[in-house]
Amino acid sequence: MAAERIFDRAVSVRVRGCGCEERRLNVRVNIELLSISNPVHKKDLAVRLTDDTDPFFLYNLVISEEDFQSLKSQQGLLVDFSAFPQKFIDLLQQCIQEQNKDIPRFLLQLVSSAPALDHSPVSLNVVETNPFKHLTHLSLKFLPGTDAEIKKFLANCLKYLKSLSEKSRELDKLKNEWASYTAALSNKHSQELTSEKERALQAQTQYQQQHEQQKKELENLHQKSIQQLQSRLSELEIINKDLTERRYKGDSTVRELKAKLSGLEDECQRAKQEVLSLRRENTTLDAECHEKEKLINQLQTRVAVLEQEIKDKDQLVTRTKEVLDATQEQKVILEESTEEKQRHIEKLETTIKSLSAELLKANEIIKKLQGDLKTLMSKLKLKNTVTIQQEKLLAEKEEKLQKEQKESQEMGQSLRMKEQEVCKLQEQLESTIQKLEESKQLLKTNENVISWLNRQLSEVQMAKKLDSPASAHAAGRAAVSPLGMVQLNSQLSKLSRCPDAHMVPTAAHAANKENGDPLGLESKYLKKKDDSIPLRGLSQNTLNSEYLRPYVPAKAQLSAKAASTPASAYFPGS
Repeated sequence: MAAERIFDRAVSVRVRGCGCEERRLNVRVNIELLSISNPVHKKDLAVRLTDDTDPFFLYNLVISEEDFQSLKSQQGLLVDFSAFPQKFIDLLQQCIQEQNKDIPRFLLQLVSSAPALDHSPVSLNVVETNPFKHLTHLSLKFLPGTDAEIKKFLANCLKYLKSLSEKSRELDKLKNEWASYTAALSNKHSQELTSEKERALQAQTQYQQQHEQQKKELENLHQKSIQQLQSRLSELEIINKDLTERRYKGDSTVRELKAKLSGLEDECQRAKQEVLSLRRENTTLDAECHEKEKLINQLQTRVAVLEQEIKDKDQLVTRTKEVLDATQEQKVILEESTEEKQRHIEKLETTIKSLSAELLKANEIIKKLQGDLKTLMSKLKLKNTVTIQQEKLLAEKEEKLQKEQKESQEMGQSLRMKEQEVCKLQEQLESTIQKLEESKQLLKTNENVISWLNRQLSEVQMAKKLDSPASAHAAGRAAVSPLGMVQLNSQLSKLSRCPDAHMVPTAAHAANKENGDPLGLESKYLKKKDDSIPLRGLSQNTLNSEYLRPYVPAKAQLSAKAASTPASAYFPGS
């Protein structure tokens, strides 16, 4: 659920109760657009009334699209739900503009049926005054905040104040650093200026003394001779030029010092700009911190997904083992069948050799018969029957030979096919072994990630345990005071961020602080279970309701339900 704040300002409201005088009250109006995407995408308008001086003053109103339709029909509104928030803000702006006038045209009225605003429903009316009558443009019914909602609101205020105090401390530190830096720079500049002035004064006194001595010498020499004076005059002119050049050099050094001073002033301005950039970096760092928290939540969900993947990989490993066993059995059967085929082929080869020998013998007999044919023409008639029988035998033997050759060719082809199948099975074996090794490596990396996350969790809980020894006495009274419900709700919200359902029992340890139970995760909740369900697809509400029910008392469950379902002024039963 995402919340977008569109209005947050203090407005002067006239409070009117049953049988009481009308009084003025400064109320802070906060308007937010709530977008809910689970299970159906929809938008709700949430309006909250608070008082900066009274932290227990809290009234809530949540308007859904269905509530708005009933409100529209009841009060005769002409705008849709999408344009209603902006129109409501425009009416509030007009009330703010008119609130300082003696007779305001637009004003806000907070009407209660009870004598005082004491946990009773109120209605906020936007009224336009004219000489004839008071026109009520809009009337919204607000419900008082429950204990859980007030505690949640106070916790948010405390968080905001803490962040403000931290930022103010950082600003004071930066101001102190800036003041010390500017003081050091000014001291340094003043020291450099005084040293340069002293040097210039010393040079000036030296030049004056030299000038006086030269003047005395010139006066004495003037009495001696005019020629010497002329020559001396030329020398003095040369000396005067040198002195002027030195003077110019002194002026140039003074200018350089002035330029340095301006450069230092520029550096001072740059330092101011750096302070501004540091402030901007501070804001970016806050945003990065928020992103890192999101990243931690994503990593925790990733751990649950990895657990499911580990189970899938285990099943895959068992399946690959079964396939391996089956392939090995097929391999043994194929080897036995190949051995039998080879024996059969050897037998066929022996029969073919014997047939070929018989054929050679038969050919020799035919040749002898053909040679003896001329001599045995007389005996031809008697031996015709014998030759016909021999020819029949020869034809039968040739047919047998052709059949044996065909059978041997078919056996060779079947052998080649079996060899190809054996090669394919070996390739499948190698690929399954590679997949096995990859899954083992994945398992190792997943186990390392899980152990690292468990270490991080234990370190965070140890730090919390060290930070909160002073609040143990206050937590002991959580069962009696209403603040105990605040602690329980805060711990429930922390548990809802945890992606692993087996870490939920920490809420039970936090709730049993009054019995002296130790804080932190027990070892039995960090053990891996076979029936663990990954949290992909589960919403935050289902996690809180299903997995926290056995560890949270019945009162806390009722308060959590009241906080999760916003009350509607128009459909109180929904």
